[in-house]
Amino acid sequence: MKKINLLIALVLFTVTGAFAQVFKPVQWSVATKKVNAKEAVVLIKANVEQGWHIYGLNVPSGGPIATSFTFTPDNGAKVSGKVAAKEPKSKYEDVFKMNVPYYNGEVIFQQKVALANGKPTKVKGVATFMACDKERCLPPDEYEFTVTIK
Repeated sequence: MKKINLLIALVLFTVTGAFAQVFKPVQWSVATKKVNAKEAVVLIKANVEQGWHIYGLNVPSGGPIATSFTFTPDNGAKVSGKVAAKEPKSKYEDVFKMNVPYYNGEVIFQQKVALANGKPTKVKGVATFMACDKERCLPPDEYEFTVTIK
């Protein structure tokens, strides 16, 4: 009897898992560009699947989770200024009762880094974002990265 119950439970979990969908509508990549001996730029690219979007960097209070970044450079380097990106699109969303900025397709976020010395500098970072389509919004997610400026 125990074996039959175990078999039924195993079959149920297998069937349930087969129908579950995992959505990963945003693919991230990171690169650097050295401007000169004292400055570099970290480039964080988001490729958002067609039909999906992520929210802008500056979302009004009461709106969805804005895309945001944290950076931790080493070797005495410091983040310089704010994250820059192209101007987001904007649309009215009934759920939030406001216009919200968003990105779809490909968007590149840029963060300047002031370098402290000639040594390679590692920059650890986290992108926090929320992806939505016409039918659903996924819970906020994070993309962690480490990149070396040489």
